[in-house]
Amino acid sequence: MSEEAAVFSKRCSNSWTSRIALNDGSLTAHASTPMTTRHRIFTTSFASVYPLYVAKAEKKGRTKAEVDAIIRWLTGYSQQELDGVLKKQTDFETFFQEAPRMNPSRLLIQGVVCGVRVEEIHEPTMREIRHLDKLVDELAKGKAMEKILRA
Repeated sequence: MSEEAAVFSKRCSNSWTSRIALNDGSLTAHASTPMTTRHRIFTTSFASVYPLYVAKAEKKGRTKAEVDAIIRWLTGYSQQELDGVLKKQTDFETFFQEAPRMNPSRLLIQGVVCGVRVEEIHEPTMREIRHLDKLVDELAKGKAMEKILRA
């Protein structure tokens, strides 16, 4: 695990991305307030955080395959493309910018991730990161895949 990912994992019990989005001086505490500087999560390697998503799911009896299915549903990446992104150490911003087809049903994702309402986040990349966070949270809480994928 990278040093950045380790720091992220210590800040909040609900989700690792929430751990870095608040209380570090680069953002205000309100999701509706625009960010004044680029947040470091945008330049963090997706591959450095991916194992945390998998670990969270597996800790609750879910599988890596289910995490991958959620990521593919959200972004439109094939499994081969996702494996390539992980191997290349692509950063979060590029990961979402180059996603083949963001699922339009992602706009149905609502709720709170570590005190922040997902639907109130204005910065597009941060909102996509929170969408993924929320989906992994739902998986870890035992929600059925068809409900997670808004089917």
